[in-house]
Amino acid sequence: MSIQQNLLHIKSKLPEHVTLVAVSKTKPVSDLMEAYNAGQRIFGENKIQEMVDKYEDMPKDIEWHMIGHVQRNKVKHMAEFVSLIHGVDNFKLLKEINKQAKKHNRIINCLLQIKIASEDSKFGMSPNEASEIIQSKALSELQHIKVVGLMGMATFTNNTNLVEKEFTLLKTTFDNLKELQTVNCKLQTISMGMSGDYQLAIDCGSNMIRVGSSIFGERNYNN
Repeated sequence: MSIQQNLLHIKSKLPEHVTLVAVSKTKPVSDLMEAYNAGQRIFGENKIQEMVDKYEDMPKDIEWHMIGHVQRNKVKHMAEFVSLIHGVDNFKLLKEINKQAKKHNRIINCLLQIKIASEDSKFGMSPNEASEIIQSKALSELQHIKVVGLMGMATFTNNTNLVEKEFTLLKTTFDNLKELQTVNCKLQTISMGMSGDYQLAIDCGSNMIRVGSSIFGERNYNN
């Protein structure tokens, strides 16, 4: 099927409350434009420079999500336009996002990344660390960021029971932390689920899924 057909097929099966982020990393602008012309307006990238290049080349009504691990020294490159940063895994990164957002007189929405997978390669903070950050005076002083939800990446495995357990952990963490609303923290988004497991993620409570290969086909990392 074409990109347009893939996209419309996925969207036709999604509940209304679930947001689809089209993960376009490594894909050329022509592929993104096919998705754009089919109505997609939210795209996710995992490398800041690639996202910046695509932002400059594409229509300006697109909502760009940074879904990969973020290095603090690169935040400045996307602070002018990024809509949502998924992988915020420490307080120092929040401070840097706030600093760069202030330069552009913006408030940047962020998700706290919770480590739900057993794999060492996955980034993220513990539920307790997230709770401490949300309740801290230091967070309340950051006027140019808003924590709007949580993000998690499950273990890359065919063990559905394990993935379901990890997704449930993120949903439970979300439910526990959403009571801790502050001036710049109001949890509404649970970003979990990718091409291979998004249906399970939705069943476990996700309301934002990050889908790439099911829309654009397999990635080409040789470009």
